[in-house]
Amino acid sequence: MNTNQNKSERITRFIIALFLLPAPIIFGNNVFAIIQASVGAVLLFNAISGICAIYGIFGINTCRVNN
Repeated sequence: MNTNQNKSERITRFIIALFLLPAPIIFGNNVFAIIQASVGAVLLFNAISGICAIYGIFGINTCRVNN
């Protein structure tokens, strides 16, 4: 699968993931903190790989293609 996110979007997702991942450590192991950490993990994967599955489903591509 090809990358479908631009660089600024990947950086934004990475920064948000850094805030969400430590939620269970800060707030304890409750359901809300675990959901926050799970969303952070998905955003971290998206930021590192550059692939967003939801973008793929809807056919969105924010990368500039150099031909």
